[in-house]
Amino acid sequence: MQLPAPIRAHEDQVIAAWIDRNGHLNLAYYLVIFDRATDAVFDLLGIGAAYTEASGHSLFVVETHTLYERELAQGARVRVESRILGADAKRLHLAHAMRRAEGGARAALLEAMVLHVDLATRRAVPFPPAQAATLAETAQAHAVLPPWPGIGRAIAMTGGNMTKR
Repeated sequence: MQLPAPIRAHEDQVIAAWIDRNGHLNLAYYLVIFDRATDAVFDLLGIGAAYTEASGHSLFVVETHTLYERELAQGARVRVESRILGADAKRLHLAHAMRRAEGGARAALLEAMVLHVDLATRRAVPFPPAQAATLAETAQAHAVLPPWPGIGRAIAMTGGNMTKR
């Protein structure tokens, strides 16, 4: 079972408690919205809460990169589009694009690397065959889409007194 590309599994609304002293959505709450989208995508892929309950396996995010592109004010409605960028035996690479519900302008992009973990040992383990097949098929279906700008981007300052990498 592959999921459509992109996956549209989560919508949200910016609430007053999430607004910072600058009058816009605080960076922590972009992550809350992305986390909710991740949970929704995992449920659709068969690796969500029910899977964890039944198998004792879960997913741990081990790295993220977030690009904040547009401010969001209180009351703004957003939808999150998600793509599976790749998967191997133990890892899942995914991305989320947060868009304004009205007009579709991208407000933020999150890219994440996730490990499949046995909760008893707290170690990465291979996905079971059915879940691995779903992830591989979905990643293959999503690979034909034009890449989202910002995916794979590194954070760095160049020039000046910065150490060369």
